[in-house]
Amino acid sequence: MKISLIVILLLLTSCSYLKNEGDRPVARVDDDYLYESELAGLVAPGTSATDSLNLTKNYIESWIKRKILIHQAEKNLSEDQMDFSKQLDDYRTSLVVYAYENKLIAQRLDTVVDENEIRLYFEENQENFLLKNNIVRLSYVKIRLDSKQIRQFRRLFYSEDPDDREKLADLCDKHAVQYFLDNETWVIFDDVIKEIPIRTYNQEEFLRYRRSLEMQDSLFLYLAKFTDFKIKESTSPLQFERDRIKSIILNKRKLKLLNTMRQDIYDEALRNNTIETY
Repeated sequence: MKISLIVILLLLTSCSYLKNEGDRPVARVDDDYLYESELAGLVAPGTSATDSLNLTKNYIESWIKRKILIHQAEKNLSEDQMDFSKQLDDYRTSLVVYAYENKLIAQRLDTVVDENEIRLYFEENQENFLLKNNIVRLSYVKIRLDSKQIRQFRRLFYSEDPDDREKLADLCDKHAVQYFLDNETWVIFDDVIKEIPIRTYNQEEFLRYRRSLEMQDSLFLYLAKFTDFKIKESTSPLQFERDRIKSIILNKRKLKLLNTMRQDIYDEALRNNTIETY
């Protein structure tokens, strides 16, 4: 299927032609026409002439193929098979109800979840919070092998002095290729391995016997210290599950609020005698 380049070029020229001559069709399938005005905004300002031609050509070809398919379907389906009025009505009803309930939820849902509520839910449902991955708490720094600050990095990285911790953070900002110093946050060990080229066939054994490591590849030096770890299938720590628990609690509140609102609407309809069964 070919689209005339002359037609496409006319579409991409000055708008003065459209103003003087009016809207003009650029493609037709039976009695359906695609007009120039429907291509407005298709090509972003600054797009090259070649890309503009390709975008316009592809759009026109897609429109033609879609129309051909629709026409073929209409020829081969009965009137009953093409009657989607019930589905459309059901879909519209669902959208209206969804929009109304979302508006009420936005107005009435209490989104504040305090720490005590999170902790209580965690303690009562620990069987639902088993780890699917090994997780760790750690600090690590990635440094170029030709860095002049390697010695300083080593000294500050292994120091327990809080002041040195601040100096390390400042040094990392200026000279590290990558770093992570928040050793209070749990992270998935598989994600760590993506950043540090650790080679191990047994993650559990590695984590049990390694508290620090120093390794290098052809370009970088890696320093890492493990503060804590938990093995998969063990109970997940609360900190690791906090956001998930908050979402669960809010979703439960949302469902409860929806059920209450629906029941209130039903009860009001009963009081107002707007419901009858026959």
